[in-house]
Amino acid sequence: MIKSYFSKLLALVLVVVVGLVGCGSTTGLTGNYTQDTMTVLEKVQVAIALPAETSIEEKKEIQDETRKQINDYISRYRKNSNYGGLKSFTTMQTALNSLAGYYTSYGNRPIPEKLKKRLNQEFKQVEFALNKGY
Repeated sequence: MIKSYFSKLLALVLVVVVGLVGCGSTTGLTGNYTQDTMTVLEKVQVAIALPAETSIEEKKEIQDETRKQINDYISRYRKNSNYGGLKSFTTMQTALNSLAGYYTSYGNRPIPEKLKKRLNQEFKQVEFALNKGY
């Protein structure tokens, strides 16, 4: 009787711990689409605006954090039919794919001005679409 009770209690505790710890986001995303989009936008804008004098180690750390946040954001909202078709999401996904592709191909080289300009233009479109509810 006591053994059965403890095994059930242990199972319940494990479920609660896994549920609370295993499902948490380490990238600062909350599950609120608008807030998460703005969080990722801010993080990416900081990453693309890094000055050329930034050390390679610091660039690499910022790029790694940015990649994690991009991956978390895209995986969280891509398959969600409530957000996947929104103009703000599709534009954001396009911009993030461009940046992630650049990081994969060129590592920690400075981002070209042409790409920065395009990304900033797409980010403005995302902000506009978010404000309009698209």
